Amino acid sequence: MKSYKTIISLMSGTSLDCIDACLINIYDDLKFKVLDSYSLKYPETVKVRLLNLANNIGTVKDVCELNFITGDLFAECVNSLIEKAKINKSDIDFISTHGQTICHLPDKHSTLQIGDISVISYKTGIMTIGDFRPKDMAANGQGAPLVPFADKILFSADKNRLIQNIGGISNVTVLSKDCDIFAFDNGAGNMLIDYFMQKLFNKPYDKNGEIALRGNIDNNWLNEMLKEAYYKVTPPKSTGRELFNKAYAEELYKTAPSDKYDIIATITALTAKTIADSYINFILPKTNIDEVVLGGGGAYNKAIIKFLHNYLPNIPIKTHEDFGIPNKLKECIAFAYLGYFTYNKKPNNVPSCTGAKHHVIMGKISY
Repeated sequence: MKSYKTIISLMSGTSLDCIDACLINIYDDLKFKVLDSYSLKYPETVKVRLLNLANNIGTVKDVCELNFITGDLFAECVNSLIEKAKINKSDIDFISTHGQTICHLPDKHSTLQIGDISVISYKTGIMTIGDFRPKDMAANGQGAPLVPFADKILFSADKNRLIQNIGGISNVTVLSKDCDIFAFDNGAGNMLIDYFMQKLFNKPYDKNGEIALRGNIDNNWLNEMLKEAYYKVTPPKSTGRELFNKAYAEELYKTAPSDKYDIIATITALTAKTIADSYINFILPKTNIDEVVLGGGGAYNKAIIKFLHNYLPNIPIKTHEDFGIPNKLKECIAFAYLGYFTYNKKPNNVPSCTGAKHHVIMGKISY
């Protein structure tokens, strides 16, 4: 009897740049080994429709259709990874998928991820586990963040570490010897940066932070943006495009500086400043910080890292790569662990992070 499960894990975040698939072994001692990976870009027409839904533009018919369209794309991504890795489908124990969030309403204890697991399991011929968030929300949680469950496994508590993901939304997990694990969404990570890059430079994102580094921070505009009420809310808390959407960005643009490079520099500084302020307001009162570990697309943005060093001058900053975890695949790996625990019928939420009343087994299964 083998001492591990072979899993294909799927992740598609709020940035909607692509679907990431990771082929991974998780062993009985909870160690892991990444075997291969594959990324599939969304067709532009699908990406536009998904962005519209996330910005509350669309119909029930759109939700219905896109649930199956994204399910087909997830299955295509899995099948492409299998072909690339030259493995047999019979060697894969299950697929674990985050799905694609189109609406997340934590205050209403409601959320919706599409990319139907029945479509994925049928088109791949592999058992599929997904739709994790609703069970935590049923237990009065926010259904997010879910990645801290894996952070607790992947990063030991030999130091007081902040595991900081910067995807479309930025979120942090606090692993400390001084307090229980807790986590929350800091605010808009790359989401607003990407929006203004598309609007002003016709580029999907600021590669390596090169555009931001050419501009200057407009502190007046930055201070105005920091008045957003979400930044003052005490954790547990989570957010998404329901707040930081196109309409929100357009409202910010009305008071933006005239220089487009300064806009990108300042909106990038906003990401770094809201992260740093959240540490000062919600983490440092509970524990000191030995180091920050960055992951997600923002870990490649040199401007974000520069600004973080400026706002947090005495805290060492590392990346997931320093721990043998590819920055791009971190959340994929996390959802492999969530699926692994669902498969083994064991609880996989962290109530101290989501606010749930108790531990639950999240996830649904399509055989």
